[in-house]
Amino acid sequence: MPIRTAIWKVAGKPEQLPESSLVNEQQLEEMIVASPRLLSDEWMLIGRQEDTGYGGRIDLLAIAPDGSLVLIELKRDRTPRDVVAQALDYAGWVEKLRAEDIAAVYSRFAPGRSLAQDFRQRFGDELDDETLNQSHQIVIVAAALDDSTERIVSYLSERDIPINVLCFQVFTNGSEQLLSRAWLLDPVHTQVSAAAVSAGPSEPWNGEFYCNYGHYEGGRSWMDAVKFGFVCAGGGAWYTKTLQLLNPGDRIWVKAPGYGFVGVARVTGRTQPAKSFKVPTPSGDRPVLEVATGGKYHCEFLNDPEHCEYFVPVRWLQTVALEDAVDEVGLFGSQHSVCKPTAPKWRYTVERLKERFPAYNKKLAD
Repeated sequence: MPIRTAIWKVAGKPEQLPESSLVNEQQLEEMIVASPRLLSDEWMLIGRQEDTGYGGRIDLLAIAPDGSLVLIELKRDRTPRDVVAQALDYAGWVEKLRAEDIAAVYSRFAPGRSLAQDFRQRFGDELDDETLNQSHQIVIVAAALDDSTERIVSYLSERDIPINVLCFQVFTNGSEQLLSRAWLLDPVHTQVSAAAVSAGPSEPWNGEFYCNYGHYEGGRSWMDAVKFGFVCAGGGAWYTKTLQLLNPGDRIWVKAPGYGFVGVARVTGRTQPAKSFKVPTPSGDRPVLEVATGGKYHCEFLNDPEHCEYFVPVRWLQTVALEDAVDEVGLFGSQHSVCKPTAPKWRYTVERLKERFPAYNKKLAD
């Protein structure tokens, strides 16, 4: 059913706020450009009103921490069904953008600025031309959504086309206007679909999970992960939500960025925030942040469910030290904390890693 929300004033007798509307959807675009967090605090805007060469213009273009692109289309005066068709058409243009094309888009959006430098400042990581625009997702922004459009978007999403709808509603509170938003689909599913679909051929997922463990001095320790049996991520929903893909019994192949593949494990539990996650020690189960002293694990966000560190308990089947990490030409890589790759390179990677980690199939009871 179409997305609708309602807002009440908190009082002894709650008062429902009446719905209103913006002057025009251009105002919504201006607000998003001024404060991109209206859409997501995980993306960085890089383009606006870009000519596709197909007789149309993309409303907004953003980039995610893994270098994937986000095509954002506002409904404006088009019907929701028309804007979905238009966005799918524009996605064909986005898919073909090369690194130099994307840099040019950003230079028009932010004259005199460097995309590589601003990406590093925004995400704390280098922009890798090899992974830039390896995938993309489509986001439709609308004030209302009809049943037909919801069915179309849901149909595409169920077939792993990374598309979603963000619905905004405006309410009047005295002389002020309030804005609310709601996603049609769980953004994690869209992110996962985008991560699985990369440039080039794809194949059915092989059932093996890729996991990124971001070891860095003072932040997150690989030795802690091995000693206490966990993988983790933190700093924002984009990094932590994909941990929810993991279920007990799943096998993960773990890569430490900058080093290579360092271990293979079986998942033994579901993701938990640092505040409640405990690990076994000789003196009994202890809070992870009390005993895992090799890093800070975003402890400053301990009470912030959006940005705190999240942990997944695992049983290691085989690990190696960082200096012995498996790092060969042709192996798969991604900046997602967890993903289900469908690129042929992932199948090759797993086959190669099974040779380097022969204990990969060890039973949990061993």
